Amino acid sequence: MRIVEITKEPVELYKILKFEGLVSSGGEAKLLIGDGQVLVNGAVETRRRKKIMNGDVIDFRGEKLHMRLL
Repeated sequence: MRIVEITKEPVELYKILKFEGLVSSGGEAKLLIGDGQVLVNGAVETRRRKKIMNGDVIDFRGEKLHMRLL
């Protein structure tokens, strides 16, 4: 599991995928989220602008990201 340090919350889900290099663009992230390929805290998430908070876990293509607020 990879720890992702965030400096503020909330952060939109698609931005995390983009800034962590899991997708090449925000548009790609939004398409994959809308297609149901991303899990947040163990549940499929299809809201592109889902607000991610400290402690949330994102699961995408076999990689888990744990959010930690600085």
